[in-house]
Amino acid sequence: MKRILRFFIKLFLWFIVLSVGLVVVFKYVPVPFTPLMVMRYVENTDETKTWKHNWVPINDISKNIQLAVICSEDQKFLTHNGFDIEAIEKAYEYNKQGKRIRGGSTISQQTAKNVFLWPDRSWLRKGLEAYFTFLIETIWSKERILEVYLNSIEMGNGIYGVEAASQYWFKTSSANLSTYQAAAIVSILPNPRQYRANPASAYIQKRKEWIVRQMKFYGPFDLKPQK
Repeated sequence: MKRILRFFIKLFLWFIVLSVGLVVVFKYVPVPFTPLMVMRYVENTDETKTWKHNWVPINDISKNIQLAVICSEDQKFLTHNGFDIEAIEKAYEYNKQGKRIRGGSTISQQTAKNVFLWPDRSWLRKGLEAYFTFLIETIWSKERILEVYLNSIEMGNGIYGVEAASQYWFKTSSANLSTYQAAAIVSILPNPRQYRANPASAYIQKRKEWIVRQMKFYGPFDLKPQK
């Protein structure tokens, strides 16, 4: 029994060391791929399957799409510590009604899930997501979290990161995205493999217009002073 206990203690300590080490490495090094990218590629049996992912530093990403994702996905991103308790409670009450599942995840939580974990709704995954969210909020800056998020998120079928999405949907670089182009890309994030940013359906057009209005209300922001 003691031998088994020692084994699990060692396993736990190794997990802590490796996970913290990985978060520290990715504070400085671009994330080359995520578990979701690999899973999507393996699952896709189409002969024309693609994997487009071009990392760009945040200084080369338009402020328009930085603002668009904050307004659409997590308007408290600059002030919370990784978790939006109010949003989680609202999502919980909504989901109890048995309707389409609504998430309450922040950009920090989504980043932790995308980079370090697998797509699943299990309690184990959610627990690990909370752990990695705490780590990146502690070790990374808000600017780094947003940079990794924008470079890792799925933005189309086989399209990952804002640079690949900009080239795919609008034939331009992420640095040159206009307000409406940025809003169009962000508007498909609920289901990027089903929706199209360009040309936009009536539903995506409404989402795009809502995001643009939110961007105008939110106004300019600065990530630099955060940490």
